[in-house]
Amino acid sequence: MPASESTFYATGRRKSAIARVWLVPGAKGASVNGRNPQQYFGREDLAAFLQEPFRIAKLEDRFRVRARVLGGGIAGQAGAVRLGIARALVSYDETLRPIFKKIKLLTRDPREKERKKFGQKGARKRFQYTKR
Repeated sequence: MPASESTFYATGRRKSAIARVWLVPGAKGASVNGRNPQQYFGREDLAAFLQEPFRIAKLEDRFRVRARVLGGGIAGQAGAVRLGIARALVSYDETLRPIFKKIKLLTRDPREKERKKFGQKGARKRFQYTKR
């Protein structure tokens, strides 16, 4: 989608997922990678999770959301899209920034998967010790 003055763009990240989000004022609906969010995520709670920034800003059904997401799983992707929507709404209306900041909608969740260590079974789990 080409960027224009009436289109608001932002990037959201969560775990290893990256979402590019465009908001078009006046239109309704949403699509994630060209599909309906309920169909794409397969879970009603994750699809509803995307509407949280709109509910808080009282801007439901005022924007068409188009998101392109890569990487991660569905929960990480939903979190990335939500952050992208919140950031795009702030670029639409700067007065939303303190409201979103207070409830941590503009904060990128820094938690990442911890790497597996050598000589161990996983990131934290060890092999069982035996005295022999």
